[in-house]
Amino acid sequence: MTTKRDYYEVLGVERSASPEEIKRAFRRLAFECHPDRNRDDGAEERFKELNEAYEVLSDPDKRASYDRFGHSGGFGRGFQDFDIFRGFGDIFDSFFGGATTQTRRGPQRGADLRFDLTISFEEAVFGCEKEVEITRVEACSRCQGMGSEPGSQPQRCPECNGSGELRRVQRSVFGRFVNVTPCPRCGGEGRVISDPCSQCRGQGREERVRTIAVTIPAGVDDGSQMRLSGEGNAGSRGGSRGNLYIVLSVKGHELFKRRGADILYDLALNVAQAALGDEVAVPTVDGDVTVKVPAGTQPGKIVRLKGKGVPHLNGGSRGDHLVMVHVVTPHSLTERQRELFRELAKTLGPVQMPKEEKGFFHRLKDVLDI
Repeated sequence: MTTKRDYYEVLGVERSASPEEIKRAFRRLAFECHPDRNRDDGAEERFKELNEAYEVLSDPDKRASYDRFGHSGGFGRGFQDFDIFRGFGDIFDSFFGGATTQTRRGPQRGADLRFDLTISFEEAVFGCEKEVEITRVEACSRCQGMGSEPGSQPQRCPECNGSGELRRVQRSVFGRFVNVTPCPRCGGEGRVISDPCSQCRGQGREERVRTIAVTIPAGVDDGSQMRLSGEGNAGSRGGSRGNLYIVLSVKGHELFKRRGADILYDLALNVAQAALGDEVAVPTVDGDVTVKVPAGTQPGKIVRLKGKGVPHLNGGSRGDHLVMVHVVTPHSLTERQRELFRELAKTLGPVQMPKEEKGFFHRLKDVLDI
């Protein structure tokens, strides 16, 4: 019986080849060997062999099974050599002293990174541009991630023949049991490096300090997270990069507080301003705004400045700037001021709450449930 060739060998690619590399290799070879183009003896069989190899290696599930079991995984061979008991590994563990089946290590995605960034209250409202400096793992700049000195190439492991695993078959009354373990010589890589890179010592990766530009959108809040895809650590064995997560911390403001998209500001008025009315300058994140305080303003009144708050992250209008009025009773008075207040008290008489005026607890509820 003719021994089937390794599918990676058929396509002329490494076992770590990416899906795009496999596709390009197949297209090139299929074009050369297509029976309509190549009339040489064996071209048709070669074309069928290419199609069979590509059908398996282009499918992630079939490729994973082939990497693990080889041709015995049932690809193009029927079921006479397929291990039907492999799915019952937990049962066989009890019969064979804990023997386990392991998969050869494939591409692994790089680790994610986190960077804590502190910004000001105004930067959170309007957005900003920042640069962050991170230390991350990248492909070695000397060997380009190959792990071997420039000019040399990793060799196929002679012990596992490049498969990265050793297979031991045991037979019992229950059938055949295949124990697969990573190759001890190559560590499951399928290749050995005889001349390691002097810069990364054969690891293929190194730590580098990088400065990353970050655009902070308007409207972020304390604790917001941003994901920068592909800015984390480099992957291994052809795996993709991890992500960089920016976690924002917003400094408090000496005048303002934030509630969602609204900004809160406490405005202190004296008794005369509240009773007679006044025009006062109110600070906002856009600058001072003149606010007209009507005569007879009561403590707890809220003046709403439309569109002076925080932009919504999903777009649309900004929140509001809410001015909460506090009437401050003076702690100390001059003799003249005392005399004036005595005269005023005689003219005002006893104070009664107007029926249309809300009580303190109702005003407080308005403040909390605006």
